[in-house]
Amino acid sequence: MSWSIKGELILNCNCTVFCPCVVSLGKHPPTEGYCQAWMGVRIDKGKAGKTDLSGLNVGMVLDIPGNMGRGNWTVGAYIDDRASDKAYKALEGIFSGKSGGTTGLFTMLVGNYLGSERAPITFETEGEKRRLTVGKNILGEVEPIGGANPGKEVKVTNTGYWMGPDITIAQATKGRVRAFGRVWDFSGRSAEICDIDWRG
Repeated sequence: MSWSIKGELILNCNCTVFCPCVVSLGKHPPTEGYCQAWMGVRIDKGKAGKTDLSGLNVGMVLDIPGNMGRGNWTVGAYIDDRASDKAYKALEGIFSGKSGGTTGLFTMLVGNYLGSERAPITFETEGEKRRLTVGKNILGEVEPIGGANPGKEVKVTNTGYWMGPDITIAQATKGRVRAFGRVWDFSGRSAEICDIDWRG
C-alpha cells in the first residue's frame, strides 16, 4: 500500500548542543555518547492507500545507546486518538517502519519496538514556537535559536538527513517526558524543526 505524509516534525534530544547526527548522518556519536529524544509530527496532508491521514499527529520516544547509525534503537509511538481504526493501523505501519519508504530504515535500526498507543495529541504553532502535548506523557516546546539577522531561522540545508534536507536549529524551552517507563527532562537542550515530505 502506497503512502505519503507532508507536514512538520519537531524533535528534542539530550544533546547539549546541536545534534551532530544531522551532519554526520549518524556516524558521529551524540554529545552525551547516547541519544534520548522525543519527537512530534504534524500531518498537514497525508494518505495511506485510500485512507486519509490529514490533520492527525504522532508522537514518539527514541532511546538509542550510541551512534544512531549502529542501530539497537528502542522506540515507542503515540498515535492521535482522533485517528480512525484504518488510519491508526496505517500510521503504526509507517512509524514502525513496516510500511517501508522513508521510515523503512526503522526496521534495520530499531531493535526494540515498544508498540504504539492512542493518545490525545496537539501540535501547536505560536509565532516561531512549536508545542507538542501527548496526553500526560510528553510536554514539549521548541523554538529556533537566534541568528545574526533577527527573524531569520538558522538552518542546516541540503543535508542527506533522513528526516529532510533542511533542518532549522532550535532549542527546547520545555522537554518533559514520562513515557514507556522513561522519565526525562531535556529543557534547554538541542532541538530541530523540519518540514517533511515522506512517502513509501
